[in-house]
Amino acid sequence: MSDACSEPAGAIKAIDKHSVHQICSGQVVLTLATAVKELVENSIDAGATNVDVRLKECGVELVEVSDNGKGVEEANFEGLTLKHHTSKLRDFSDLIHVETFGFRGEALSSLCALSDLSVVTCHESSQVGTKLVFDTKGHLVQQSPHPRQQGTTVSLQQLFYTLPVRHKEFTRNIKKEYAKMIHVLQSYCVISTGVRITCSNQNGQGKRSTVLSTSGSQSMRDSIGAIFGPKQLQSLLPFQQVSPAENIIEEYGLKDADLPKQLFSITGFLSRGDHGVGRSATDRQFFFINNRPCDPVKVTKLVNEVYHMYNRHQYPFVALNIAVASECVDVNVTPDKRQIFLQEEKLLLAILKSSLINMYEAGVNKISLNYTPLPSINTKSASEICQVVPSNEDMPEPLEDMEQKTQSPKSSLNLAGLKAAFSSHHSSSFVHKSSLAKGAKSGPTQKTMQSFFKDTIKPLTCNPSVTSPVKPTRDLAECSPVGKSVLDGFRYGRTVCSDSGSKKDVTMSTPDVQGSVLESPDSVKDETLEEMPDNSHTVPEQPELQTEPSTEESTVSPDAKRARKENFLGNDNPNSSSKSSLKMVDAPVCLQKRTVPLQFSLQELVGRVKRLQDLQKQRVGDDARYRRFRAKINPGDNQSAEEELKKEISKDMFKEMEIIGQFNLGFIITKFNSDIFMIDQHATDEKYNFEMLQQHTALQGQKLIAPQKLHLTAVSENVLIENIEIFRKNGFEFLVDEDAQAMERVKLVSLPTSKNWTFGPADIEELIFMLSDSPGVMCRPSRVRQMFASRACRKSVMIGTALSVSEMKKLVVHMGEIEHPWNCPHGRPTMRHLANLDIISQD
Repeated sequence: MSDACSEPAGAIKAIDKHSVHQICSGQVVLTLATAVKELVENSIDAGATNVDVRLKECGVELVEVSDNGKGVEEANFEGLTLKHHTSKLRDFSDLIHVETFGFRGEALSSLCALSDLSVVTCHESSQVGTKLVFDTKGHLVQQSPHPRQQGTTVSLQQLFYTLPVRHKEFTRNIKKEYAKMIHVLQSYCVISTGVRITCSNQNGQGKRSTVLSTSGSQSMRDSIGAIFGPKQLQSLLPFQQVSPAENIIEEYGLKDADLPKQLFSITGFLSRGDHGVGRSATDRQFFFINNRPCDPVKVTKLVNEVYHMYNRHQYPFVALNIAVASECVDVNVTPDKRQIFLQEEKLLLAILKSSLINMYEAGVNKISLNYTPLPSINTKSASEICQVVPSNEDMPEPLEDMEQKTQSPKSSLNLAGLKAAFSSHHSSSFVHKSSLAKGAKSGPTQKTMQSFFKDTIKPLTCNPSVTSPVKPTRDLAECSPVGKSVLDGFRYGRTVCSDSGSKKDVTMSTPDVQGSVLESPDSVKDETLEEMPDNSHTVPEQPELQTEPSTEESTVSPDAKRARKENFLGNDNPNSSSKSSLKMVDAPVCLQKRTVPLQFSLQELVGRVKRLQDLQKQRVGDDARYRRFRAKINPGDNQSAEEELKKEISKDMFKEMEIIGQFNLGFIITKFNSDIFMIDQHATDEKYNFEMLQQHTALQGQKLIAPQKLHLTAVSENVLIENIEIFRKNGFEFLVDEDAQAMERVKLVSLPTSKNWTFGPADIEELIFMLSDSPGVMCRPSRVRQMFASRACRKSVMIGTALSVSEMKKLVVHMGEIEHPWNCPHGRPTMRHLANLDIISQD
């Protein structure tokens, strides 16, 4: 038996060095961007002032980085590509003060394990260069003289070929990998002042095209202009650092006395806050800490949030370098060194927020509005009100004017109740009336009172047959004792007092235990005030509410009711000759209660609860067995409803759906097996028409008088040239000059036009951005989509159109012929599940 078989199956053993090398190398270099980044960093660390990156087939066949740095001494040839061999530090303590990009000694060793690596180098002390060839373990296998000037060239062939799965994924998504690599390289171009960096690519046997190039200027602004063009420079603001404001210090929980001074120094540029100068995405945001490109998540989020305070629909161009003491930074966090830990991070955020707000506030146009609020009408006289509100003879008099007319030195109408009645008329169908305030000795004339109640109370009357409780409209401070609830207003009757001091009780019946409806005296009618002397008032009559008489009331004879009415009116009705004035006050009355015996059995209650629980369990089981659609027809459930439809409904099912009918001239009711669906006839037809326009419409272009320069970056030019057919389908025509300099190779000669819709360079940039993520995929700019959506909406079946069965069937079948049938271009759902007949039959 072999030794391997004699060892326990779970024995812990050391992994051999070669396997460790292969495993770890795959973690250090993950993408094309990482490979290029490591080589460029080595060149800059070597003191190069000229770095040239060359690729073939976007990096699939060859990645080559050449520089004019110090070169490699012959004594270091053997350890150049060995794991953890570096000249940047000797022990861990050196890590705190390291200022170079690289310091682990892993990059070249990992690249050896993932590709065929060769180096041509010439040290400043050597006369002739040397070519070095290494195996996958990083061992030097070949060394030969090679003509070269001072510097180093590192070549990678067949990147990731030692990892078959990753290599296949790499070649399949090479366009995306290439775009990410360009973005990373742009960050080094921005921050590496004094270093000229160029990048070029060659596809097949074609001409090598320059992707980006800097001039090696000592200014970050010049580097930005060289990469992104002069148009980008016109929209930039230099960052101006200020001390954090007190409110922002408190927001981050800092104490001003404990804050270190001059810890951070921030320089760079950002976009202006004006709309149109920003970006549609965060593709041009670069952050650096001590000149090292990084991805500080909190800083990025803060910058975008502040920018959205002034330009909410776009993102800024950002290039910010944060200088901080090296002992306050930890860069040894992730293999690519893009994540960095900082001390006093909250202080940095406070400085950034205060500085950004100060920058953008200075450029905001402020308009002073001379706004004078309307005076409070309740405290103004009638003449002052007329100055504020235009007069109109056809309008009823305002309540405030009525109050001025009806008030006297010693008496006034309780208009608070009338105002409440007027406002509550829109939400209630019951009659509300105000009461007369007590202490009235003189008052308005008959004409004024008749006009007042005619314009205010009479329009508020309702059908007297409505059986519903009357809500008290009097001010609770006057109608009920302190501390009573709103319902307490029903528990008090009213006492009518004459000037002679006699009192007469007016009792309104209250709800009994079973919730009987309130009653009012059946003699009260909805009329205007009858003619009366100037020194007296008559209580306005109320409409009779038809209520169900209680047992006690049903036994009262008609004569007794008549006597009760006379007692209520106190012989002071329209036919009465009494001249005394009346006033109403509140007085408590007794509640009429009824006791009803109830039968109760605890055993029967327990049985009912158990039966309900069993029924609930059965329904849950039925739902699990039958119910596939759980989302409700609710705007908050649109996402889950769409996911359920995608999962359960295939395109072939639409042809098999049975048309049940049309609901409300807007929705098609269909049935598939035991499921019932509701389809929006307008939304589904609009989506079908929209997708047909998207697929088959070729926009016609309008020729320009003279070709227009676009000032695109070299990367954008390459994306445009590679996808020029997609631009032609969108109506754009270009003149391409392959021999011209970068950023001047493409000129616009034709723009798409369609009736009132016009397009321009902004749509070209948006299309380039979309094609960078999905090269070769047919897509449309957002404004073209808006135009198609508008056309599709107008030509679709409208809500309110009656459809025949064949027309409804046609719309349903069309849903199976489009890519995304679940909502229209404007976001309106096209289809929702209504019910399952199996579940209904179980219930």
